[in-house]
Amino acid sequence: MLNCKQVTRLLSEAQERDLQFKEKIPLKLHLMMCAGCDNFRKQIDFLRQACYEYAKGKPKSWPDPS
Repeated sequence: MLNCKQVTRLLSEAQERDLQFKEKIPLKLHLMMCAGCDNFRKQIDFLRQACYEYAKGKPKSWPDPS
């Protein structure tokens, strides 16, 4: 089982590369059990989308972080 530090590292890496199947399974299991890490996942997804929209010049419609 992964700990929270390992999960946050994998979530960050997932922004840059596709995770391997053997990385995805324990990650998903941890996220189902850990609200803190799931919130971190939602936050980095929101930040990535917000930066993408800002770079396109469309900061009018921000995605919902939840």
